[in-house]
Amino acid sequence: MVKIRLKRMGGHKNPFYRVIVADSRNARDGRFIEELGYYDPMVEPPVIKLDAEKAKKWLSTGAKPSDTARALLKKSGIIE
Repeated sequence: MVKIRLKRMGGHKNPFYRVIVADSRNARDGRFIEELGYYDPMVEPPVIKLDAEKAKKWLSTGAKPSDTARALLKKSGIIE
């Protein structure tokens, strides 16, 4: 099953996330299919930068977003 989820980057106590499309059997920070954008919660206000076209393409082909990824997609206006 293909999922849209976050990949944790950054150092200790300084998280930075990439929004990726990956097979659900792969590790959180392991192999992925495509990168859709990033999310930086450490700045004020938090930065969400996503490629809407790629995200819509993956959602239309059946990729399921994780709870956090779904919230980010809603905030950026890609899904209602």
